[in-house]
Amino acid sequence: MSEAAVIDVQGLTKRYGERTVVNDLSMQVQRGEIYGFLGPNGSGKTTSIRMMCGLLTPDAGSGRTLGHDIVRDSAAIKAQVGYMTQRFGLYEDLSLRENLEFVARIYGMDRIPQRVSQTLERLGLAARQKQLAGSLSGGWKQRLALAACMLHQPRLLLLDEPTAGVDPKARRDFWEEIHNLAAEGMTVLVSTHYMDEAERCHRLGYIAYGRLLASGTPHELVANSGLHTWQVSGATQPLFAALNGQPGVELITRFGNTLHLSGRDPALLAQAIAPWQQQPDTQWQSIPPQLEDLFIQLMQSASDNFTQAGTS
Repeated sequence: MSEAAVIDVQGLTKRYGERTVVNDLSMQVQRGEIYGFLGPNGSGKTTSIRMMCGLLTPDAGSGRTLGHDIVRDSAAIKAQVGYMTQRFGLYEDLSLRENLEFVARIYGMDRIPQRVSQTLERLGLAARQKQLAGSLSGGWKQRLALAACMLHQPRLLLLDEPTAGVDPKARRDFWEEIHNLAAEGMTVLVSTHYMDEAERCHRLGYIAYGRLLASGTPHELVANSGLHTWQVSGATQPLFAALNGQPGVELITRFGNTLHLSGRDPALLAQAIAPWQQQPDTQWQSIPPQLEDLFIQLMQSASDNFTQAGTS
């Protein structure tokens, strides 16, 4: 295990019946790093996170989190991890302060009133501390959930799609806080569906159908993708149907009023689009591929583990 690695797992596998939910996952997350975990629903992200923090026992593989064995030392890991789930899990009929004091008692913390006050202040919740949690908007609930995760001063934050369903400003404020925490030495593993959030991470891993398909910095992933991309704007409606599935065109993605056409063979791609480049009311430009182009292409090339298990 790398001395700097907070998470270091090899060959993690988890099965439910005939279906392999996580298949031979190996990855490292370094101290002070924000590692983005991307993938579609059902890809195995949540199961992977739960194995890494000792909540689930893998069927195969091994690893260490915060220096502790993920199977033998699960209690020690859980005491040093803040885990924020997809769903709001606090009591809606308690106030913000009451919720945090309850969490603090579960952890057996001392100086509970002072610790809760400090956490409320840090996350901008002090003015709302007497408000019932159930009356909060999605963004404020998310902030309260993060406060509950941070209350016991964990060394690692595991955030499972923490910004789902919140407004853009709340998402931006959330990510500002995450970067502040990372700058102070906190390690963060966060799963997300949002490409703008992916670009805020130091490194990324993309998982589909239980397999880790790519890992690296956003720049590395794009540079090593092998994809070549053309962007076309203007009268794009007929182009989608005409070029979809043509030799060399592996991926067509709509971005507002533009199309991205991508492929790994630049000559074949150029040959496919050449007859259309002189069409009136269209503007063509060769551009670097976007992260979303890469992840959609990876998803299309992955094997469905439901199909492999003989289910539909």
